[in-house]
Amino acid sequence: MEYVGTIKAASLLEICQQRVRQLLAEGRIEGAFKQGRFWRIPLYNDMPRIIPGTRGPKGTWRKRPQRVATYIHVNSKLLQKNTNKEHPEAVITIHRGSRTIRCHEAEILGSCKVMYSPDKAKGCGARVWVEVEPDIRIIARMFAA
Repeated sequence: MEYVGTIKAASLLEICQQRVRQLLAEGRIEGAFKQGRFWRIPLYNDMPRIIPGTRGPKGTWRKRPQRVATYIHVNSKLLQKNTNKEHPEAVITIHRGSRTIRCHEAEILGSCKVMYSPDKAKGCGARVWVEVEPDIRIIARMFAA
């Protein structure tokens, strides 16, 4: 059985590390145990298993690993509008499954490829984009206002 720490578990579940630590403190991550100062979290089908809570809304963490590729493109219309703005809007768009994130900077922590399709645009209208595998981590950053 493969074990991970809190940082990797947070990345897999797409929640913050603090929330993972809360779930661990509540005993809601199945099979997790503390070894010295560090948590060891088992993976079942490449994901930590969360025990549902008894109160509040259902959790928003991912139940299974993502299988669709992520793609990143630049919104050219916003880019044109930003030419003389003091506080430019975010023009980089990250599409990860059904989630869309807009940012000023995107750091890709792994391999990727740049795609160009003059005949067949993406749903958002992009003809040039960066395609990233689902398991590659992307860090999105915004400029300070």
